[in-house]
Amino acid sequence: MLDSYVPVLIFVLIVFGLIGAVITLSFVLGPAKPYWKKLAPYESGIIPDTPAVRRLSVRFYLTAMLFIIFDVEAVFFYPWAVLLKQLKWFGLIEMLVFIGILAIALAHIWKKGGLDWE
Repeated sequence: MLDSYVPVLIFVLIVFGLIGAVITLSFVLGPAKPYWKKLAPYESGIIPDTPAVRRLSVRFYLTAMLFIIFDVEAVFFYPWAVLLKQLKWFGLIEMLVFIGILAIALAHIWKKGGLDWE
């Protein structure tokens, strides 16, 4: 039974070996002596007046996470729709429960102001 996992183990070892080789090469061949001019951001020859790093609001990250969560959950609708005839009533009730949980989560986020842009 464990013989069937030998190719997977060999693949994982090859991947880890390649990762180690790439990281080692980046340290060996990478810049050895960085100085201020080399580390300065290149802006088409224009010396920047302000720092390149801007602080973003936490709401931006919250909105991005909510989008990803609801987008990934929406992916579950496609296999359900394909198998709806085979699942019959059980599948319908199961999906209604899933949609209900999503609706409750969305209502909670809406109530807490997670979707406000101001």
